[in-house]
Amino acid sequence: MDMTQTSEPIIRTDVLGRIKTPAARREQLIDEFERSGLSGCKFAELAGLKYQTFATWVQKRRRKNGTYAKLPAKRSQRADSVRWLEAVVQEAQDSKAGLKESIVLELRGGGRVELSHAKQLPLAAALLRELESPSRQPAC
Repeated sequence: MDMTQTSEPIIRTDVLGRIKTPAARREQLIDEFERSGLSGCKFAELAGLKYQTFATWVQKRRRKNGTYAKLPAKRSQRADSVRWLEAVVQEAQDSKAGLKESIVLELRGGGRVELSHAKQLPLAAALLRELESPSRQPAC
């Protein structure tokens, strides 16, 4: 009888039929992920893994290494972190209506937002909060 040997590892499953990935392979995948620059969602998709499983592996490794970022405190707990903004009041001439009342927000990247009505304030506040928050990964 002719028996051929392959270098393919035996795929092990648990009692529920889920494939068990050896610890060495998990570490290898996480190393590849960190070098790739891809989002966790995209990397898991390309590697053929469920995102939640992969995210758990990354989270466990980061907690073990002490590099896991903790969740930000709730707003009520962040009240002590006050940020000050510079405000300059200027009068601008509008040829049609005399004086024009508005608020101009000059953003860090050179962007400018002009608010000419009080109803625009909630939208501007939402924009500033979104620009302030760190970029989020898309949900899988």
